[in-house]
Amino acid sequence: MSSREILVIAILLAAILGLLSQRAQSLLKHALEKRTDRVWVVPLVPAAIFAGGAWLAGGFSWALVLMVLAYAAAPVLCMVVNQPFLAILLLWLPLEFAAGARLVPRPAQGFLHSVAYGIAILLGLVLFLAYRPTPGLKYNLPKQGRDFWLPVAAFGIAAPVLAVVGVAIGFIPPPHLPTAGAGRMASAVGIIFAGTALPEEILFRSLIQNLLMQRFGPSARMLFIASFIFGCAHLDNGPQPVPNWRYMILATIAGVAYGAVFQRASTVLSSATLHMLVDWTKHFFF
Repeated sequence: MSSREILVIAILLAAILGLLSQRAQSLLKHALEKRTDRVWVVPLVPAAIFAGGAWLAGGFSWALVLMVLAYAAAPVLCMVVNQPFLAILLLWLPLEFAAGARLVPRPAQGFLHSVAYGIAILLGLVLFLAYRPTPGLKYNLPKQGRDFWLPVAAFGIAAPVLAVVGVAIGFIPPPHLPTAGAGRMASAVGIIFAGTALPEEILFRSLIQNLLMQRFGPSARMLFIASFIFGCAHLDNGPQPVPNWRYMILATIAGVAYGAVFQRASTVLSSATLHMLVDWTKHFFF
């Protein structure tokens, strides 16, 4: 990535992390409560960010920008008519199936997919934190001691299970010592947390699992259903041929651990930390 492309990603990440502030959430909520019609301005922001990123990457086209604008407007419409589950699906599924990829030049696809992922998470946070405030999102900084030790304790329980099952079904090789340098391993912590763990935890725990439990009641059954949805989201991932049932099984088991931590912690950052630890370990030791 060029320095300008990195700047776009950094701005998106700063906006997402900035919403961890209760003050920022309150200001945004007040702005949308005072004039509810302002919500229709919201889709313009991610569309503008994406257009800027596409221009920097040499992939700008009006067809692509208009498609992103429609993509951003669809979940807003769903929230206006109070259909939160449909809003989540419309945020998630177009990214899951790489809608519009044919409109993007191949060299720009990786960068613009990251931008699209970022604006989807940012849009979801604005809609569910500020426009229709949803209890239980836990998108806030840690509030209690358990928020720090829960992911570590859960990692100690879940990691051996995931390793044994993963090797047994042929998803990962037996463990080995890392070949990467200490600097690369240390920098990967932040990259995995910000690029994979936190966005996925916002989508699958703060939004999907939380809304299921708000609607149908907190139970082990709802935890498993949310985890199974998380597992199914990995069916189209490599490295094995798709549908990758091995990845689905491991992701479902991991989802149970992430979801259990999310339920017990006061912040989604705890389940994101566990998620990061699992992915980091898999990347360097298997």
